[in-house]
Amino acid sequence: MASSSLGRRLVACLLNVSEARRKELVETVAKAALYNTEGVRREGTTVLNIFNDHDYNRSVITIVASIDSIREAVLSACEKACGLIDMCAHTGVHPCMGAVDLIPIYPLGEEVRVEDCAKEARAVAQGLTERVQGTSAFLFGWADSPLQRGLAQRRKEMGWFKKTPDLQAIRPDLGPQPQRRFGLTGVGASPYVMNCNVTINTQDIAMGHSIATTIRESTPGGLPGVQVLALPHEGAVEIACNVESVKGSTPSHLTAGEPWPSFSIDGQLYCHAPASLITARVAELAGRKGVGTKGMALVGFTPRECRGLAELALSEGIAEFWKEQRRIRM
Repeated sequence: MASSSLGRRLVACLLNVSEARRKELVETVAKAALYNTEGVRREGTTVLNIFNDHDYNRSVITIVASIDSIREAVLSACEKACGLIDMCAHTGVHPCMGAVDLIPIYPLGEEVRVEDCAKEARAVAQGLTERVQGTSAFLFGWADSPLQRGLAQRRKEMGWFKKTPDLQAIRPDLGPQPQRRFGLTGVGASPYVMNCNVTINTQDIAMGHSIATTIRESTPGGLPGVQVLALPHEGAVEIACNVESVKGSTPSHLTAGEPWPSFSIDGQLYCHAPASLITARVAELAGRKGVGTKGMALVGFTPRECRGLAELALSEGIAEFWKEQRRIRM
């Protein structure tokens, strides 16, 4: 990523909350990251994007700040979300367990270390369970010391993928037994994770599951770093991909196309599968079954875009940057 003094200590949090149908509520949560209770703006903090998905009833809020100030911004947003979202009344086709479902912290700047992100993630998890009585959390990635289990593994262990998770069977890492109102929150840190969703023009969910299985990382010949769900979405099927950054440069067996975008953390090189490759692979697999694709959506940005836009927003003093992005379908 390009270097600038402004960007060297930046981190991003792609805050996932279990509400999208009340957009004003979600914007209220986003603004809580930017302003204190007196309405005074937190310097050096911006919200780049808010992605709302009505069918999923889930929103992703992209908060960017320096590693030194991300904690308070994220905790304030989480407090607001927990006060406004009641999981007892939640409905949506996307799996979720918590009013605040996921708090991932990703390094963007050269001066941010793995240990910094892990420390902040653990502090956010502790702070949430202390500030909002009744909330519970599990840790993943760098924050899950010493095992450093990935998000997909931890979600499976917690029952996140089940249609009706058994909250009484869950043993959170922090906080009490999960309560139905707040549910359970995943908190962690890792190299940047993109979300790339490709819609195929069918209502055949079994076909979607087949495509998801074929491209996910755990399948021989699958795409490194790609975790996938197939979900019904707006009268079609969406292949919803978490695109994790992987160590090293473009995998040797996938070098025929475009090079994978890369960046470094603590001197270690990482790269991630480009959205174009994922879209092409899904289109190819669907096409074999006589089905076309309807479109692709990036939830938020690539790591490079995230840092570049954050530098722009902060240099121009724009806190509510998502309002500048209205013309773009993110």
